[in-house]
Amino acid sequence: MSSPAQCSVAKRLEGKVALITGGASGIGESTARLFLKHGAKVLIADVQDELGQSLCKELGTPDIVTYIHCDVTCETDVQNAVDLAVSRYGKLDIMFNNAGIVGGDELRAIASDGDSFKKVLDVNVVGGFLGAKHAARVMHAIVGLAKSLSVELGGHGIRVNCISPHAVATPLLLNWFVTSDKRKVEESILGNGVLKGTILEAEDVAQSALFLASDEAKYVSGVNLPVDGAYSINNQTWKKGLMEDCIAE
Repeated sequence: MSSPAQCSVAKRLEGKVALITGGASGIGESTARLFLKHGAKVLIADVQDELGQSLCKELGTPDIVTYIHCDVTCETDVQNAVDLAVSRYGKLDIMFNNAGIVGGDELRAIASDGDSFKKVLDVNVVGGFLGAKHAARVMHAIVGLAKSLSVELGGHGIRVNCISPHAVATPLLLNWFVTSDKRKVEESILGNGVLKGTILEAEDVAQSALFLASDEAKYVSGVNLPVDGAYSINNQTWKKGLMEDCIAE
């Protein structure tokens, strides 16, 4: 017979509702699978409609998992996704602003394409802001829209954290490499990384998101959690070697 503590660990997100942007593939897909396994109801928001709808059919029925088309650079799309989570599941407990893209293959600022740079900012930064903005609106509707994150939202019982992962061989990254061989890409990442002997996978980032979203992290807020094998505190000149592996002539 399992103890209450064991049951808690087995279903760490029981009764919670999560919205995951960029949830149709890569880290978002792994997180959706893990959150569902731990009892959450999940709304997957993405622009990859075919992938998202197929994933939802695989993972369960609409009473536990739903897909919605959402371009995170479009505020109306983000608002609609948040509103759907509330209308379908009654509330929103977890907002995982996971959607992101990589820029062009040019490392030099003076040669970079301005439109490409702006698109990265729009998706990776503005998209995260819009997600936080509209999640805050429904996660504490009594006080209305809060405009700051971990400090101001903390006064309403909302925790805000960030995950900064190292390179993961997701479909997004594989499309950026000359080869689509996942094993070769992982070997390149491992060879140019700091922590040797282990490969970072999408599941590992999902596990970090699970911890931060669960009650086990109930007093953790305002934290940026690097899941990068010490990359962020190391000299980043290794990036040149990685770029040589992934950019075609």
